[in-house]
Amino acid sequence: MATREIVNEEGFFPQAPRSLDDTGISMGLLSDLALKVFYFESYLAGRDLALRMGLPFANVVSVVLEFLRREQLCEVRSASGRGGFSESTYEYVLTSRGRDMARDALDRSQYAGAAPVPLRAYIESVQKQGLRDVVVHQRQLRKAVAHLVFNERTFEQIGPAINSGRSIFLFGPPGNGKTSIAEAIGSLLMEGDVYIPYAVEVEGQIIKLFDDVNHVPAEESQPQRIDMRWVKIRRPFIVVGGELTMEGLDLVYNSDFKFYEAPYQVKANCGIFLIDDFGRQTVRPADLLNRWIVPLEKRIDFMTLHTGRKIEIPFEVLIVFSTNLEPRELVDEAFLRRIRHKIEVQDPSWEEFAEIFKRIAEIKKVPYSEPALAYLIREHYIKASRPPRACHPRDLLDQIIDIANYLSVPPTLSKELIDRAALSYFVDFS
Repeated sequence: MATREIVNEEGFFPQAPRSLDDTGISMGLLSDLALKVFYFESYLAGRDLALRMGLPFANVVSVVLEFLRREQLCEVRSASGRGGFSESTYEYVLTSRGRDMARDALDRSQYAGAAPVPLRAYIESVQKQGLRDVVVHQRQLRKAVAHLVFNERTFEQIGPAINSGRSIFLFGPPGNGKTSIAEAIGSLLMEGDVYIPYAVEVEGQIIKLFDDVNHVPAEESQPQRIDMRWVKIRRPFIVVGGELTMEGLDLVYNSDFKFYEAPYQVKANCGIFLIDDFGRQTVRPADLLNRWIVPLEKRIDFMTLHTGRKIEIPFEVLIVFSTNLEPRELVDEAFLRRIRHKIEVQDPSWEEFAEIFKRIAEIKKVPYSEPALAYLIREHYIKASRPPRACHPRDLLDQIIDIANYLSVPPTLSKELIDRAALSYFVDFS
């Protein structure tokens, strides 16, 4: 049987299993997991073992312990007495035979975390929590990007792109906020929560899914009736850059620990996967893009176990490609057709540049001056035939602050400080 689930008014909710069958996991795998936990902990009370395994003691872990005792793999050490003398408070310890069996289990896999959920339960959870039903309205988007300055045309393209829940191609000159736009989209979607399992089981193999680096647990406490093999997190927002490789997009088998780590796009399911600086990876862009053709079209990804067996995993991800390179240098027309939304993030107008400069100056507590900004634009942009970038105000003001601190003077928009900042910051490529 798969994990017992209900979908209530709050969405997907994994109920705690009431029996061993409800876990969807075999007695063999659960007993191996219990042996490994005992091996690392020396001895544990029954309820503490249940906590480590993320399973109820009654009718589940108690059944596993009964099996281990019957097979003479563990024995009762004492009753801890904490919380009364019930069976769950008994402390258990491995027998000599149990320690041998635990070492055998560790040879097969060193995973000793929360019990996994079956693959089919994970698939159902993704299908019920995907982005298909997530709708972002104009007012919500304006609030999410209120700290950014860009033109209305770009703004009007972003909302429908998010609601597609499929794919976005952000392109344009460097320094104009493509990553910031993606992060704003991520913060908007992260207002929602989803449940993910700590690990998934398929054909006796364990795939570790929860990642405390990339997944942010929801702040509210878990309800008592929840299946503790699952954790409630903010919708994922996972970012990769030049470090992305083809191997990182498939199941990563750790030959030392003998279990799998889920790849980036699986960890990003029900959320956003941003490929930043697309085209800067060591992998050829064409190879990387070809890897996404089937997932983008079918919303299914194919993973390969080290045994050669292929498995299907849902691809419920809003994938965002962000690049400073010309699209024609990276992709052909056939692939661009498969990307639902293409958004060019252009250089700011002078009015937008001035607004950005004014906002950043206020944040950095540098007195703003329109004549000083006019001087900067005239001398270091127009005369130099230099296009404005959205990142320039922040960077130039940082330069001014650094120089002012060195000179032991207040940071101001004086001509001297502007000239020195521009000299340090800009590089003439002509």
